[in-house]
Amino acid sequence: MTGFIDMLRNITPEIYASLKQAVEIGKWSDGRKLTQEQKELCLQAMIAWETDNLPEEERTGYMGPQSCKSEQKEVPNILFSTGSDTLH
Repeated sequence: MTGFIDMLRNITPEIYASLKQAVEIGKWSDGRKLTQEQKELCLQAMIAWETDNLPEEERTGYMGPQSCKSEQKEVPNILFSTGSDTLH
C-alpha cells in the first residue's frame, strides 16, 4: 500500500488531468484502452488527489445541496378530501 501512497504524493496537476481524461474517454492518451483495474486505480488516485487539492464542490461525485422536488409543490390530500365524490 505504501507504493500507492507514494504515487499519490507525486501526482501533479498535469498527471491528474491525464488520469481524469483517461477515465472519461476510457483510453490512455496513446489510444490504448484502460482495463477495469486501471479505471478503478485511476479513479482512486483522482479522488485522493482531489481531497487534498480541490474544494469540495469541484471534486468527483460532488452532488451539492439538494432538496426533494416534491417539496416545491403542494400535494393535494386525496384521502381525506371534503369533496362529495370521495370515499372515506
